[in-house]
Amino acid sequence: MKNQEISLIFKEIADFLSMDDRESFRVYAYRKAALILDSLEEDVESLYQREGIKGLINLPGIGRSLSFLIKEYLDQGKIRYHQELKKKTPVDLESLFKVEGLGARTVKTLYQELGVKNIKDLEKNARQGKIRSLFGFGLKKEQKILENIEFLSKTQNRIFIGQALPEARRIKKLIESLKGVEKVSLAGSLRRGKESIKDIDILVSSLNPSETALKIPLILGKVKIINQGETKISIKTNQNYQVDFRIVKPESYGSALQYFTGSKEHNIYLRRIAIKKKMKINEYGIFKKQKKIGGYKEEEIYHALGLNFIPPELRENDELNDKINLIEIKDIKGDLHCHSNWSGGENTIKEMALKAISLNYSYIGIADHTKNLVIERGLDEKDLIKQRKEIDGIKLGIKILHGCEANILKDGSLDIDKETLSKLDFVIAGVHSFFKMNKKEMTQRIIKAIENPLVDIIAHPTGRILGRRDEYQIDFNAVLKKAQETNTVLEINASPQRLDLNDVKIRRAKEMKVKMVINSDSHHQDQLDLMEYGVTQARRGSAEKKDIVNASKILQLKRNSDKIKA
Repeated sequence: MKNQEISLIFKEIADFLSMDDRESFRVYAYRKAALILDSLEEDVESLYQREGIKGLINLPGIGRSLSFLIKEYLDQGKIRYHQELKKKTPVDLESLFKVEGLGARTVKTLYQELGVKNIKDLEKNARQGKIRSLFGFGLKKEQKILENIEFLSKTQNRIFIGQALPEARRIKKLIESLKGVEKVSLAGSLRRGKESIKDIDILVSSLNPSETALKIPLILGKVKIINQGETKISIKTNQNYQVDFRIVKPESYGSALQYFTGSKEHNIYLRRIAIKKKMKINEYGIFKKQKKIGGYKEEEIYHALGLNFIPPELRENDELNDKINLIEIKDIKGDLHCHSNWSGGENTIKEMALKAISLNYSYIGIADHTKNLVIERGLDEKDLIKQRKEIDGIKLGIKILHGCEANILKDGSLDIDKETLSKLDFVIAGVHSFFKMNKKEMTQRIIKAIENPLVDIIAHPTGRILGRRDEYQIDFNAVLKKAQETNTVLEINASPQRLDLNDVKIRRAKEMKVKMVINSDSHHQDQLDLMEYGVTQARRGSAEKKDIVNASKILQLKRNSDKIKA
């Protein structure tokens, strides 16, 4: 879809403009437009072909001038204004912004003073000690730049699930339209819900596998064929993602799906069980005494081995837990971490609530940022009181809970006074600054927030941003122990950029009987749909419905003994 291509250009224009203090309004306009384009279901190219420029102008939140830029891209394949900005400051913003601690103004300084255009230039200047002498940098920042570049190098060849899943689903839909194709399924580590993958695996069931293998690259358009055989093909997409297809006949689809989903350790363990039962498993089926006893359906493989079906998210190793009822997306009754246009969000509270209704939620929690997070136009005490009045005036048949995402300051206190916090329905607290504190200090900082009787939920508890920022150092067991003592809920942040907590820590929290909540951390109404990423992460951590507080219509939060009826 052209939406994503234009969205990326608008984001880059906003990044270039953010180097200039005078352009803050235009920066916001471009970023807002990019977010809207990302969330549109219809391709703007189809809309333009059908309705012309009027159709683009009528898109909510885009505006007339940006509509003509969209038209320019659809007509010419580029936007002249974007090209001019790139020529004026020829730096690789996308890669440089992945380095934690670098923003638009620091990148501008590095380019103007040292000619830094990309990460290679950045690393070279840092290793030569040239960055420390620049105003606003210093030795410490130079060392952190090198540390963050090293962190990036570990993940540079990985595709994150938030990037891979939409593209995989788009391709899946195209393959399903081919004549002779019966079923198409995602496989491999993407089906297991891993937060990052090496490539995308897709399994196809076809009446004529070799014919389907020939048709696949034709229907996908401009792709690079890496390898092609009678029943398999590997391609590179425009985003440089590798996609591996395996095509099998319907009678082997289930066994092939099990085999190609993996993991390797899981498959080895199943085969050991099969050997003990004098059976044989491969991608073509499960056999006993040379007779095929299953393979059409994936469940047949597990049942033949005397096991219940094991969800893909639990197939990472040789631990076989086939008696667990994992949380499902249908179990989620509400979302407690949603931002509105009061602070950093794009939609009104009413619009966010209407989206929640469309998801059949019983409640939605508005938790905007607070005053110390200036970049998100954080709310102060007076703003929160005004916001409550607006919420009380909205009557839609869904419970709108009023909360906030307060900042945990360096000493563990919050940036909103107790009197105001006590009037809210719930309080989320999160770390948004001073990420490099030592382990002892950071642990005490979070524990102090957990001990605050007004704090119900700790947001994104380890602070990571995938591919950009590692977890901050904490004694997680100590945090869990204190959360258990105080009945404080830990968030599983469903944003595909965070997925925080990770699966290992979710499993540990479950073992400690610490309650968790899955939140979207949405800044746009359509980002409430990100909940599925959080549910997948929770499933990988063996979370069940009983472990997740928003899998119930009645919320049990710690601020008082009464249950919040949502």
